Amino acid sequence: MMKFPRSHSSPTNSSENPWSAMLTEGSGAEGSNLAQHLRALVLEKSNQGDYQTAIALLTQLLEREPDNAVDYNNRGLMYFQNAQYPEALADYNKAIELNSRLDSAYNNRANCHAAQGNLAQAIADYQVALDFNPGNLRAWINQGVTYRELGLYDLALENFDLALVLGKRLQGRIYGERGRTYHLRGDWNCAVADYQRAMENLPATLSARRYLRQVETWFNQLLNPLSA
Repeated sequence: MMKFPRSHSSPTNSSENPWSAMLTEGSGAEGSNLAQHLRALVLEKSNQGDYQTAIALLTQLLEREPDNAVDYNNRGLMYFQNAQYPEALADYNKAIELNSRLDSAYNNRANCHAAQGNLAQAIADYQVALDFNPGNLRAWINQGVTYRELGLYDLALENFDLALVLGKRLQGRIYGERGRTYHLRGDWNCAVADYQRAMENLPATLSARRYLRQVETWFNQLLNPLSA
């Protein structure tokens, strides 16, 4: 599956953004070499942070396949990464209109709500995503982050604990976010342990290296609170 990358003030900077998202592979026009080429270019431009070009490419795909919910979801994420929130929401809404069970669209729309401070709406959309796909680790993580933003630390920890039970994928991210929750709740020993686990388990990808720097910052703030 082709997946595209996704704290608060600047969604274009993954090290500052606590909510996790991804674009999803489109299944339309399987026999079209042009469509396959355009989707490969979208992935490339997304990874480079060239969201405007990715948006233009996805618009071309939607001109060819106007009922493709996945492409609307993907373009919505590119708009989101470019801080174009109204456009992102419009595309997520269209994706859900076309495919009401597309859990990644609910997760992505929730991220957009959360980034704009609409945390209750975000919680609701994460829950819909999880109702349709209980194995959506990103939705569990994101809902946990949003609970934490609301000061609901126990609920956040429940989400992160369950995400760890569901599998090893994104384990470093889960430990990092759970550590941050313990940190803010004042459980410093648990926070230290989770920060260390996060640093040990994060993969050697570009996005993971950015997140590693965030975890290291939190860790140093915990160990040296006067220098934070």
